[in-house]
Amino acid sequence: MSDSSPKDAARPATSPWRDWPLDREIVLTRLIDAPRELVYAAWTDPEQIRAWFGPEGFAVETHAIDLRPGGIWRFDMVAPDGTRYGNRMVFLRLEAPSFIEVEHGSDKDPDPDRFHMLVTFDQQGDGKTVLTLRQMHPSKERRATAIGFGAVAYGGQTLDKLARHLATRAGSSRG
Repeated sequence: MSDSSPKDAARPATSPWRDWPLDREIVLTRLIDAPRELVYAAWTDPEQIRAWFGPEGFAVETHAIDLRPGGIWRFDMVAPDGTRYGNRMVFLRLEAPSFIEVEHGSDKDPDPDRFHMLVTFDQQGDGKTVLTLRQMHPSKERRATAIGFGAVAYGGQTLDKLARHLATRAGSSRG
């Protein structure tokens, strides 16, 4: 008889998130037709991340950006109707070209809805990259609110924009 739960089976023993409750997560993945070094660079180069980050029709207005461990990206996400959403990402760990760990929330203190986000970049044999974006919310209720707000659809749109951004860059470097 084993003491392991289904949660334990879903996480390798070496995972830093092994004890994180799965019912508080939102997980998005995307296969991107670019090597992981380029995909990672799109997340860590201030000019690139401003070009693609955010859902379709939204603009990003950056107030401050420092993409390194301990650095902060403060920005407004501006919806098509002009509604502004203040955001703050605190970069906790960056290990090129494997993963990025951030704390993401509104640009206010305190922010009880702030969540952790882990982005991993897995190189495939064909030169493509599997990007996995894992949001770890402070409660099941907060996760449900984020899903209700559109976190899954908006996150998917954001990753689509990243893929298009990288395709455009690859096309311009070939021509």
